[in-house]
Amino acid sequence: MARVLVVDDDRSVHLMVKRSLEKMPNAPTVESCGDASAAVSLVRSFAPDCVLLDVMLPGGVTGLDILRDIQQIDSKIPIIMITGGGDSSTAIEAMQLGAYDYVNKPLDLPALNALVERALETRRMASVPVAIETAPTTEQQGDSFVGRSPQMLEVFKTIGRVAKQNVPVLIRGESGTGKELVARSLYQHSERVGMPFLAVNCAALPDTLLESELFGHEKGSFTGADRKRIGKFEQCNGGTLFLDEVGDMSGIVQGKVLRLLQDQTFERVGGNETIQTDVRIISATNRPLEDMVEAGQFREDLLYRLNGVMVQLPPLRERQGDVALLIQHYLNQLARELHRSNLEGISPEALQILQAHDWPGNVRELQAVVRRALLNTTGPVVVPDFLPPEVRKGKPRSNSRTQNTIKATTTVAATSTGPSPDLKPFIDERLTSESTNLYAEAIGFMERYVMTRVLQETGGNQTRASEILGITRGKVRDRVKQFGINLDRTVEIASGNE
Repeated sequence: MARVLVVDDDRSVHLMVKRSLEKMPNAPTVESCGDASAAVSLVRSFAPDCVLLDVMLPGGVTGLDILRDIQQIDSKIPIIMITGGGDSSTAIEAMQLGAYDYVNKPLDLPALNALVERALETRRMASVPVAIETAPTTEQQGDSFVGRSPQMLEVFKTIGRVAKQNVPVLIRGESGTGKELVARSLYQHSERVGMPFLAVNCAALPDTLLESELFGHEKGSFTGADRKRIGKFEQCNGGTLFLDEVGDMSGIVQGKVLRLLQDQTFERVGGNETIQTDVRIISATNRPLEDMVEAGQFREDLLYRLNGVMVQLPPLRERQGDVALLIQHYLNQLARELHRSNLEGISPEALQILQAHDWPGNVRELQAVVRRALLNTTGPVVVPDFLPPEVRKGKPRSNSRTQNTIKATTTVAATSTGPSPDLKPFIDERLTSESTNLYAEAIGFMERYVMTRVLQETGGNQTRASEILGITRGKVRDRVKQFGINLDRTVEIASGNE
């Protein structure tokens, strides 16, 4: 269980934060204190995974002083500064000293919970060793690479060859194959293991926020930039930065990342100062970057720079021999997490069903299925009745291939409204096919229609479409790919695409 330390001379803050963090899905253990000496002592004895640290403390010692002391003990602990004043210089100094983030009083508790959750995830990624073994043990902690298949052994060997080399690594593979584990393994076995490890999901942020997240910004550089912010490349100096979903970066961000890869320099958003840094970049994507280069959506020179070494992760359906091994690993891991000490194992019938499943969600789906099975299991053995229905019936979670019988071929310049929004024929067809996932299928049908219709209206302009739909451009690109929407000269959905 994660541990959080709250350092504040106001006891009401201790109680308020503790009650708030207890509402988190995986509630951490919380300890608190009100002075500097107790804080340093607890960092040594309690070993927190995250520290909430007030800037103003009694006894003439500031939170910034304690920040330095904590970093001397363990530089990987995310420290969130709490300030009751409006002095931006203190907050800036805290960030420059390596604080994870800072918040103002009065505390916004829901936002604080989300921030602590992100900090704990960062701590986990940076601190939990990745054990590259072919057989997990019951004593094993955290996530592990598990596999004996020839494909996975090649992955392990590639990591061993390049982990200590100061070269960019591009991790490729379908969603859910374990790209984060590869990145963390590269970091844990590198020469930079004692330095920061930070991760950014490029698809989770709009373009402007992603640029600020990576490079930082100066006060007043854009609306809402009321103070200077230090970006991840500056925070991660000397360490490793993991750029997940790198194919979703905008052209502007791509250009700045390319420059950083070339000479390790950059400027903050809205700034003129050239900042020198030393960061190793590990990137990951499930998108066809070469096709994106051909389409003008991704810089060819950046692809070459990121692809210093490529690690290709195979989908689970191509490493079926590892399924039983992974199930055993997750049974051991999740039984401990869910306090199922009485669990004996999984029946041969249930194992046979799991091995026959197609695993469209790869290892991530397998872990989720094992967790759901354990939550459903009432006895010491997991039998088929405890497996999720979509796995037990031998069907994938969605009938997306059948959904592609709906086609839309409408030229951009045409006045046609595109695919019909009439749900009746579609629902009649799915009822005839005895669908067991009709609600999700109907939502997908309508989403496909709305996405195609808006792209027709914008002439295929994805930026304008994202503004109309109120979603990020990265999400529009994902849906274009998922639905097989052709943006060449027509906006259409190709048959057979997902």
